[in-house]
Amino acid sequence: MEVELFMQEALKLAREAASEGEVPVGAVVVKDDKIVGRGRNRREGAKNALAHAEIAAINDACTNLHGWRLWQCDLYVTLEPCPMCAGAIINSRIQNVYFGAYDNKAGCFGSVTDFNGFDFNHKPNIKGGILEDECRELLTGFFKSLREKEKSKGE
Repeated sequence: MEVELFMQEALKLAREAASEGEVPVGAVVVKDDKIVGRGRNRREGAKNALAHAEIAAINDACTNLHGWRLWQCDLYVTLEPCPMCAGAIINSRIQNVYFGAYDNKAGCFGSVTDFNGFDFNHKPNIKGGILEDECRELLTGFFKSLREKEKSKGE
């Protein structure tokens, strides 16, 4: 399935983020069945709250396509977008968003709130749960490992 292939690309980026000590979230922007933007979390390394996977992928796509309107593009991301990223998705006019794991702490396309329920000028189509188990396991494994490292420091 094509959707799963693009989510696998986002998962590769998430694994790269994890290998750098970043929360494992990856994202790709796709136009006409071609990846035009890639991003992964880099908040820790960049020391920047804006360095989310979706923001990086959207920025990369805008650069590669020479414009900010991504209305012919889809976004694949391993975790449900947060408020900042949901806003960027709406502002860039991305047509479809496919995400893996639901985010019960900050998810803005159904979990905590649904940005499509507000009267914004654009409402992307949303499909969650794509390769959900794999996306969720990557995140839970990362945080479990982080907790174990912190615990061993205290001993």
